[in-house]
Amino acid sequence: MITTAGLTKRYGRITAVDGVDLAVAEGDRYGLLGPNGSGKTTLLRMLLGLVYATRGEITVLGRPVPRRAGEVLSQVGALVESPAAYGHLSGRGNLALFDAAGPGGPRRTRRTRIAEALDRVGLGGVDNRPVTAYSLGMRQRLGLAAALLRAPRLLVLDEPTNGLDPRGIREVREVLAELNRGGTTLLVSSHLLAEVDQLCTRVGVMDRGRLVVQADLASLRTPTGRVEVHTADPAGAAALLDGRVDARDADRLLVRHADAAELNAELVAAGIPVREIRAERHTLEEVVWEATTASADRVDRA
Repeated sequence: MITTAGLTKRYGRITAVDGVDLAVAEGDRYGLLGPNGSGKTTLLRMLLGLVYATRGEITVLGRPVPRRAGEVLSQVGALVESPAAYGHLSGRGNLALFDAAGPGGPRRTRRTRIAEALDRVGLGGVDNRPVTAYSLGMRQRLGLAAALLRAPRLLVLDEPTNGLDPRGIREVREVLAELNRGGTTLLVSSHLLAEVDQLCTRVGVMDRGRLVVQADLASLRTPTGRVEVHTADPAGAAALLDGRVDARDADRLLVRHADAAELNAELVAAGIPVREIRAERHTLEEVVWEATTASADRVDRA
């Protein structure tokens, strides 16, 4: 669906993207993570033909970009950086202009497609007020509606939940998951680790312009070598496992042990009731923290 080889973008002495080999397969829910200035937005802009690469190759939907981008753009929905809109027009007016200006669906279905896109992002009941009166969250929803207008095979989204409240974030996540189940491939850049963790099945982590991690999310959640135990007798469990308990909080214990089943058998044999037991695994936050060495507060060059 998307591949790059040695993709690099330089701005003078600054290397914003450095030799990236990206691989997004058809049907993926791919989350692109990384601190500010890591090059995420620049990478997305190159994939869409909005920025030319200094060197390297890009293929989107089997076509080289930017040379043959016109052949695939009608199948790609995108929201990169802040959604653009004419402030004096309504949301529907903006979507009508957007649809008329680009390749895609027929004019006769425009009104229906606009209504469906607005419904999907939670703006179905919006009136004719100008976009200047929209909140940041409403503008973000409108940008997402524009990306969905032509039933794309591929969605490329840069911080799609920016400005949304927790309910709005959940609604957008559900919309994206539904689209993916219907066959749409997702490439989502976000700084919200929890959202990527809940939505995506594959992740890439960028740091200082380089893609330092690219893997299925499940494969990154490796065991930590500890087991989480919930028991009605935490004192008894702690006494039995003396020297192996790393942490204790109410009825929860973290125990150094490589096998949850063996630990469960040991506790049950000693008469310790076990409510819940599972191997502790590394979190996405830990994976990103370990993979990135850049400071989070440096100026974003992407």
